[in-house]
Amino acid sequence: MNMTHYMELLAVNQPWNLIIFMAFPIVLAETLAITELYVLFTRKLKGPIVRLNRFAGIAVGLYFIGIIAYIITHAVIPITQAGQWRTIIDIVAVISYLIAGLPLIWIAFQELGLVNKTLSQTAKLKTHAICVALFLVFGHVAMITGMVDPSILGYQAPQGMQMNHDEHSSTHSGKMQ
Repeated sequence: MNMTHYMELLAVNQPWNLIIFMAFPIVLAETLAITELYVLFTRKLKGPIVRLNRFAGIAVGLYFIGIIAYIITHAVIPITQAGQWRTIIDIVAVISYLIAGLPLIWIAFQELGLVNKTLSQTAKLKTHAICVALFLVFGHVAMITGMVDPSILGYQAPQGMQMNHDEHSSTHSGKMQ
């Protein structure tokens, strides 16, 4: 089966790419989302859950700066220059993943006092909630499209390039290319 570059990134260099590009950021983002619900429902703006929410927001946002920089320089630019996108499915998967990180970066910047300084506490909570929702939407678009076989829109791997998952994970260096 053919796979998108998004899925290839997660499949190669096991288990490290899966941890770096999926597990670690998703655990932080889900921690942010769950604690966000607690804050919104209880309106308790102090305490350990709020501190955990703030930590997760800052950590995942700053982490995504690195992820986005890495993927743009090691995947998006080289794949685009080489004309190697595997149909629009591939592009949507990768770009959606990158876009998903932007609202998390905004949350980190807000928590660090770099943006939204003049907003009320309620407006900051709303911004936080909207950013979490945007992350969830774009993150799920990336995951769903990333799992689609690009051959359904006509992609054909070059001769000798199609291989099963076991061969694939042991022969690539871990780059998304």
